[in-house]
Amino acid sequence: MRWSLLSLSLLPFLYTPFAVASAERPELSKQIEQVMPKVIDWRRDIHQHPELSNREFRTAAKVAAHLQTLGMEVRTGIAHTGVVGILKGAKPGPVVALRADMDALPVTEQTGLPFASKVVSEFNGQQTGVMHACGHDAHVAMLMGAAEVLSKQQAELTGTIMFIFQPAEEGPPEGEEGGAKMMLAEGLFADPSPAAIFGLHVWPGEPGQLQVKTEGIMAAADSFQITVTGKQVHGSSPWRGIDPINVTGQLINAINLIPARQIDVTKAPAVVSFGQVHGGIRWNIIPDEVKLEGTIRTFDSEMRADLIARMAHTSKHIAKASGAEAHFHVHNFAAVTWNDPALTDWAMPSLQWAAGNKGVAPIKPITGAEDFSFYQQQIPGVFFFLGISPTGMPLSEVPPNHSPLFDVNEDALVTGVRALTGLALDYLATPPQKAAQEVK
Repeated sequence: MRWSLLSLSLLPFLYTPFAVASAERPELSKQIEQVMPKVIDWRRDIHQHPELSNREFRTAAKVAAHLQTLGMEVRTGIAHTGVVGILKGAKPGPVVALRADMDALPVTEQTGLPFASKVVSEFNGQQTGVMHACGHDAHVAMLMGAAEVLSKQQAELTGTIMFIFQPAEEGPPEGEEGGAKMMLAEGLFADPSPAAIFGLHVWPGEPGQLQVKTEGIMAAADSFQITVTGKQVHGSSPWRGIDPINVTGQLINAINLIPARQIDVTKAPAVVSFGQVHGGIRWNIIPDEVKLEGTIRTFDSEMRADLIARMAHTSKHIAKASGAEAHFHVHNFAAVTWNDPALTDWAMPSLQWAAGNKGVAPIKPITGAEDFSFYQQQIPGVFFFLGISPTGMPLSEVPPNHSPLFDVNEDALVTGVRALTGLALDYLATPPQKAAQEVK
């Protein structure tokens, strides 16, 4: 019998004997080892030539050219720069998707690597360095490697594998659309229609170890804006106007107390943070208006709706008490990255095979967000993490994702290629429904 999902969170990971991933697979392992020098070269080249969201032209061309050499059907220009490779097996069967994101960040690199980025570009009207500070260069390289290995298995495949290289995971530029949501809107899952999707993310942790959990693994992310409108007046006579700065101070304190005092955080974590406050132009003038912006992170849809409603209510009534007005607006960046429990349970043997003696470990919920979540709203999906810290370095000293010092332990990337390859092969050979039937 299979272990219950509760068991996965409380006990060491145990696996059922039917899984094809339990085999040693020496030939497959050899093919993966042989492709790793290319994976490292691809990663370093992409790292040295990073591109911001919706501008991944060079990266997309590199990916498309590689997939074409493998004999796949290749689709380009999806959601601006997205690339999809379709590998059809010799026999009909299910469709499974693998995803990597391609975009870099407006971060000036400080790693000192020989292949460090020296790219400078414009972001939000400012000149900035550009860096793969979140490891998307490694994601692209690992999926390119998995595509090469899997293409060699085409004659034995029962089904189809989609390789999705997605732009703008970090969010499209202001005024543009992009990312997973736009790829889906343009028919990504229309033909063929995958039954499941898998994705991974590099993360500070034991190099080569995989980390996963069922259900909510990453938070829903919303940005919010509050505009507080008062009445401009000279600072020497505040009673003649309505002070939006004073209202803003009250509002910030009150909203920060909502998750602390009004939300049951034993059900799931919830975070509200203010990131910007803009108001006024001169030291002795009380302005008409103050604008605030921030982020909301939640792991439960009902809690998210309740928190947003409370924030809107609090903003309106605190402003009203002082004679001001407050307009509250929310924009959803990502849903909860929700690992389908049954599919996560099914995937465990494949992940264990990939990780080998590095193992698969549980991970706590991460308040960061991923637009991989939009794929999971359409079909079951599993998102997991690959540890890429320097060997022997304490975790507290490892530069985190989005740091100008962030780097990837390239020795760990083989585990990522093994995971993507193994999951795709195992899904086509023994999809979850068939697997469940075999253990009855």
